[in-house]
Amino acid sequence: MREEIQNIRSNYNEKLFDLTCGIIAALLFSAFLYLEHFGITLKFLNTLFGLFAIALLLYIPKRAVLVAGFFIGLLWFYWIGYSFEYNGVGYLTPLVTFGFALIYMLFFGVLALTKDVALRALLLFGLSFFEPMDFNWMQPELLFVDSFIGIQKLDFALLLLSLSLVAYVPKPYKYVPLALLLVTLDFTPPLQKDAPLKIKLISTDIKQEKKWQQESLQPTLQLIFGEINKAIDDGYDVVVLPESVFPFYMNKAPAVLGKLQELSYEISIVAGTLLKEEEHHYNVTYMFEGGAYQIAKKMILVPFGEYIPLPEFAKGFVNEFFFGGASDFKTADKPTDFIIKGVKFRNAICYEATCKEIYEEGVEYVLATSNNAWFYPSIEPTLQKLLIRFYARKNGTTVYHAANWKGSGVVK
Repeated sequence: MREEIQNIRSNYNEKLFDLTCGIIAALLFSAFLYLEHFGITLKFLNTLFGLFAIALLLYIPKRAVLVAGFFIGLLWFYWIGYSFEYNGVGYLTPLVTFGFALIYMLFFGVLALTKDVALRALLLFGLSFFEPMDFNWMQPELLFVDSFIGIQKLDFALLLLSLSLVAYVPKPYKYVPLALLLVTLDFTPPLQKDAPLKIKLISTDIKQEKKWQQESLQPTLQLIFGEINKAIDDGYDVVVLPESVFPFYMNKAPAVLGKLQELSYEISIVAGTLLKEEEHHYNVTYMFEGGAYQIAKKMILVPFGEYIPLPEFAKGFVNEFFFGGASDFKTADKPTDFIIKGVKFRNAICYEATCKEIYEEGVEYVLATSNNAWFYPSIEPTLQKLLIRFYARKNGTTVYHAANWKGSGVVK
């Protein structure tokens, strides 16, 4: 395959070829994401595009690898800087976008350290375990979440082995190693069961710029209690509302707390809000049932959103200067499980639902809540949904996801 690429390259300007080749690799690497965003899920295309994307990363020239990494970072994460607008530093948005493109240029640029295809395959497999700045949303195996290829590490290792062996087997048997891909085919993913409860997932559409304004509070409360009462009338066992749907410290709002306790005699209520204990504040989920409640504190925070993944000497300065002190949430030590009407659910708040730690210990059901309005308008909810589907499929877990803006639904 490398010979074919070199022959084509020799007929074109090298720089132009490398730019074109890198962009094509990035587009193929991102195709499944944008197809899903526009409501198109075609397993055959996702399989084909994914295989070609990985093959190009193994075989294209070094400079083209850097171009591919830059545009993959851009196509996947251009939206991250959008949230900075709500911290009063919106002028940083283009810098953050460019910064993430550079980060993933360097991330995939590791492959450009060598021309050897086998070494590139080993490096790419190694990168699948690496999380730049504790941010784990770049999963190479994710390309195959809606394909005919398996998404376990062994499947990815065999896929890389198959594609790389092509470089070392002489003609006429050059492409025989591709037969190894047959071993990676997965037509029987783990069984994902439905919870034996009638669960109502509430999807809200509250704009982030209005969410925390005082004049929005009463309309928000009317919306929430209207949805809870409707769920009661419709005979649901559980109602799940999005992350921070109550935009205040719930333990400082006794009237709202009491009302929810009262309603919980008729329906179990799961809702996101905030909690303040002494000088510490937490992103939490409250679960109300039978007049009592349980609190789940978030365990895994969003890098540069809820905490600063930098050394202590730099953390305080960055938090105060760029985030106005907003990125200093505290965390729980372990995941929280809710027992709702005798059924165990693992709690996950937004980013947590895309982290492997939530799915450990054979979790069957996850209740996930999100506020995706931070990143309106963008592909963020689509990428989040695919990552949740990725972990749900790997672990045989069913995820019930309630989100503000987009993303609500049962994920299997």
